Amino acid sequence: MSRTHGGVYRTSGGRLLGRVAGMPVLLLKTTGRGSGRPRTATLTYFRDGGDLVVIGSFGGSDLPPAWWLNLQRDPRASVLIRGTTSRVTARAATAEEHDRLWPLVTETNPGYARYQRRTARPIPIVLLRPERE
Repeated sequence: MSRTHGGVYRTSGGRLLGRVAGMPVLLLKTTGRGSGRPRTATLTYFRDGGDLVVIGSFGGSDLPPAWWLNLQRDPRASVLIRGTTSRVTARAATAEEHDRLWPLVTETNPGYARYQRRTARPIPIVLLRPERE
């Protein structure tokens, strides 16, 4: 999704452009692994228990998305969902979780199956666990 999409989402408090392809949208703020600066990515997500689930597809590119590389360096991040910001800690789904979640991912958005066919790299499923206050 574009920076424009994220900007509209942010300024509207998530009232505008809050869904894409039937999926809700969040803004993920990470710390740049090289720059140390805040970086924001606009992503679709779904929930699995208490976790937010995002997919590192990057449109089926052979390169992983920068936000995922940033989270691998520093898993602490924040998300903005419909005007509310929460701190989260990220981790890759285990093999068992991936096997359980991938069918849900592709059922929710069949485009992810196409993206996986485009690339030899495994597309990561990333779990964002909200921190307890």
